Amino acid sequence: MHTFFISISCIVLFFLVFPFLKVLIGLFSRLIIQPKGRPIAYDFACIITAYKNVGISLPLVHSLLKQKYRNFHIYLVADECDPAEFNFSDSRLTTFFPSPPLRLKAKSIIYAVDRFERPHNYTVIFDADNLAHPDFLQEMNSYANSECKAIQGQRTAKNLDTIYTCADATGEFYKNYVERFIPHRIGSSAVISGSGMAVASNIYQGYLNSKEIQQGKKLWKKMLQEDKVLQNFLLRNNETIAYAPKAIVYDEKATTGEQVETQRSRWLYSYFQNIPNAAGLIWCGIKNCSFNQLLFGLVTISPPLFILLFSAVLLSLIGLLINPFISLLLIAGVGVFLLNIFLSLYLSNVPNNIWRALWAIPFFIIKQTTALFKMGNPNKNFKHSEHSRSVHIEEILGEV
Repeated sequence: MHTFFISISCIVLFFLVFPFLKVLIGLFSRLIIQPKGRPIAYDFACIITAYKNVGISLPLVHSLLKQKYRNFHIYLVADECDPAEFNFSDSRLTTFFPSPPLRLKAKSIIYAVDRFERPHNYTVIFDADNLAHPDFLQEMNSYANSECKAIQGQRTAKNLDTIYTCADATGEFYKNYVERFIPHRIGSSAVISGSGMAVASNIYQGYLNSKEIQQGKKLWKKMLQEDKVLQNFLLRNNETIAYAPKAIVYDEKATTGEQVETQRSRWLYSYFQNIPNAAGLIWCGIKNCSFNQLLFGLVTISPPLFILLFSAVLLSLIGLLINPFISLLLIAGVGVFLLNIFLSLYLSNVPNNIWRALWAIPFFIIKQTTALFKMGNPNKNFKHSEHSRSVHIEEILGEV
């Protein structure tokens, strides 16, 4: 019993300190991204997946059409949407209204790829509620010219008007820095966000043809989330996922406790589903002597923040009876972990709204905890996130 307690405590302690060690190393590292040879204007396919609400995607379409970079085409897949709700047309936009309905993001993406107007060098994925900064594709092209085959842009909040949106955005800022910026800076891969990523089209086609995606089409909501399938596919092939912090995609954050529960139950289910894949990457990293695979496996197997903190507190209390020294180490580890969160937010230069809303984090954690109890039946409990805020890029950038 004592040996088991020590082993579990050491694992928890490692994951408490691990983010700080990454940040510390990152402060003394610098990965330079620069073009290889004469610059090329790569051709980008921008795929937007909309479900039951095609109107919410119109601001995103407008933001893409206003890109400073010009070599792209937009494919909007409006699944279970009324064509009457979207009558916008442009030579750079192709809109699909699939019949019968697809009801799965992966199927929508495959539907668009199979109907490309022309071969594209890179495929970029967007959610319908996103907005693209005017420099987004230009930044992506810079990384593509540096021979990056997979590039994750920076997702950031387009709404910070409730305590839940601020708490949600706080987590995004932290993950952007600790799980994307720092790993890429020290020579590994950024975790994929779910949208705002660009992948070389030939590699992306291999991902769509992979066993996980083909089997996942039959699993419906029990399918491992597409972003995790993609990053696992890339890392198993030892590809590096670059992080482009200036390629900004604005994303709508959860505004209510119910939305947090819905969203986090789906994410938590996918985290536990992905543990074998993350462990496999750790083993591949050791076997192949690949720092990229090893560090990425450790990053993606790291427990969600609130689970890690609850585990540390519980173990430290148990340790008072079994091994007080371990309790002290765990308490110190929690201190390092919390300080690293503040350090990462500071280094990320987060807006003042985030600092002012930190007091509300416990409410967000409570909703995450209740989300654990909604993982049992994905097909019943995992609802589509409803988006209602029609915000244009000019409003975000203050150019109205």
